[in-house]
Amino acid sequence: MLEQLLIFTRGGLILWTCREVSNALKGSPIDTLIRSCLLEERSGLASYTYDAPGASYTLKWTFHNELGLVFVAVYQRILHLLYVDDLLNMVKREFSAVYDPCRTDYSDFDDIYRQLRLEAEARAEEVKKSSKLGSKTISKKQDQVQKTKYDQGGKRSSVGDLKSDGSDGDSGQGNKLENGHVNGGSLVEEVKPRGFVNGKENLGSNTGAFDVNKLQKLRTKGAKKNDSVATSKGAKAEPKQKVTKKNRVWDESPPEVKLDYTDPVTENGDEHVKIVAADEGESMMDREEVISSDSEEVEDDEAVNDAKVGTKSKGWFSSMFHSIAGKANLEKTDLQPALKALKDRLMTKNVAEEIAEKLCDSVAASLVGKKLASFTRISSTVQSAMEDALVRILTPKRSIDILRDVHAAKEQGKPYVVVFVGVNGVGKSTNLAKVAYWLLQHKVSVMMAACDTFRSGAVEQLRTHARRLQIPIFEKGYEKDPAIVAKEAIQEATRNGSDVVLVDTAGRMQDNEPLMRALSKLIYLNNPDLVLFVGEALVGNDAVDQLSKFNQKLADLSTSPNPRLIDGILLTKFDTIDDKVDPPFSSIYCLSEVGAALSMVYISGAPVMFVGCGQSYTDLKKLNVKSIVKTLLK
Repeated sequence: MLEQLLIFTRGGLILWTCREVSNALKGSPIDTLIRSCLLEERSGLASYTYDAPGASYTLKWTFHNELGLVFVAVYQRILHLLYVDDLLNMVKREFSAVYDPCRTDYSDFDDIYRQLRLEAEARAEEVKKSSKLGSKTISKKQDQVQKTKYDQGGKRSSVGDLKSDGSDGDSGQGNKLENGHVNGGSLVEEVKPRGFVNGKENLGSNTGAFDVNKLQKLRTKGAKKNDSVATSKGAKAEPKQKVTKKNRVWDESPPEVKLDYTDPVTENGDEHVKIVAADEGESMMDREEVISSDSEEVEDDEAVNDAKVGTKSKGWFSSMFHSIAGKANLEKTDLQPALKALKDRLMTKNVAEEIAEKLCDSVAASLVGKKLASFTRISSTVQSAMEDALVRILTPKRSIDILRDVHAAKEQGKPYVVVFVGVNGVGKSTNLAKVAYWLLQHKVSVMMAACDTFRSGAVEQLRTHARRLQIPIFEKGYEKDPAIVAKEAIQEATRNGSDVVLVDTAGRMQDNEPLMRALSKLIYLNNPDLVLFVGEALVGNDAVDQLSKFNQKLADLSTSPNPRLIDGILLTKFDTIDDKVDPPFSSIYCLSEVGAALSMVYISGAPVMFVGCGQSYTDLKKLNVKSIVKTLLK
């Protein structure tokens, strides 16, 4: 039974819903569909599954892009309703005929819907009966063939007794039984190889036979000829002179190299806590980036644009005529060349193939049925739609103003807790120090919690950052439970009046279940305000696997009915996005980083809150969405 059918505009105005629903839907499947699927550019999917306590629903939808309408059907996941797609298409056709942008009440559509549903259900029953009847007919025919082919009485098979021309298969060869022997069995047909006549090799006729001996002779002649040519060329070539390696000159007294880069220590043993001068200055988080308009990169040549979208160049007049006098409504076949070119372009920027394909499907779903404006090309329309889709994906769906959240937590009398998680070697401790430096510039008191009790040297590394930044650190050494250490650190920060607690955790691979279980325990026990996944921007498609499995493990290993997942992303090693590396390596790294950013945001839905772009404390900035989109579609 269909639970609900809803019609609403893209702006969120509900126009009509079926009024035969006796039980209200559990949870909010429609809101979740809009938030997690339609706004995340996953509208190209065939269906969406919503799980709620005590119920599980399947949602299917379709669009009328010209009118800006969305049609959504909801039914129990356990049911397999075959008529839903057909019903949605019929409702879309009938409702678009009566739709008026000035109307908000469509109560008269109830009778039309009941009739459409009855027709869809009847059509589905007919298809089901015809499929069952067809399967029974096929099975009966197969049984008849088997009975005719294999007779239990040992008689001659009616299938094998006749040739293709209808004559007796045993004429002129005696009375053979079914297996070609006197004792019976199945008839074995003698198959002669092609090119042989009456048992002899046919070499003179053109019947497809091939002379292997001639081929071998030709090969031997060619080999001899090549050898003779090679020897003649080798005789003319001059012998290469032997290159002698120059002897290395060793310096007996090499210059002294400074190996100790730690802070200097006074004669009394007191350590200097002064910040290095190179690390001082304003953090890049507070700088506004200005993007220059690259108007010179806009390609005006229609032939080049045609080549990019996979179509042949037909000249200015023919292409413009195609734009004006083309089809009234766009179809998916019209969009395929441009979508294929966009998919290939995204994949060259190191976007995962699965994500690039889903993006193109979503763009196609948003354009099918729309009218092409005058003097507008299909390629430019698809490009504009993809640009809007990328902006929607990369733009955060919630507030990422950490400073505001810190002050809100301070008013409640508790510290703001941030937990840094990620795989090994991505730079969690270093970027934690960058975040601490940025918070210090905004007059926020910070305390570090050394909860990486697994890796050797992790506590000393964090202690060095805390000493250079002149902030307190809470540590308990190694081989301690990180969840307990984090809990005690939060209690200590509450007593000392610290505004923010930055929790450093051990790096762990997404497949390491013991360490992932410990991380899930830390998050569940301390309930942090923000769980930041620190990911390396250079890993490309591996970031998708890391992030998805981190979320999956945190959900599976959590003891809470509502498990806590990753809230935000911190991308490290993003410093080559501005082409600071000499070509050609700058473009390679730039493509990899941009593709990783899009893949990670798309797969998790979590926003990129910080971007690490260097090795000093000031090298931390926000993600510029316009710059990323421009690079992806360049």
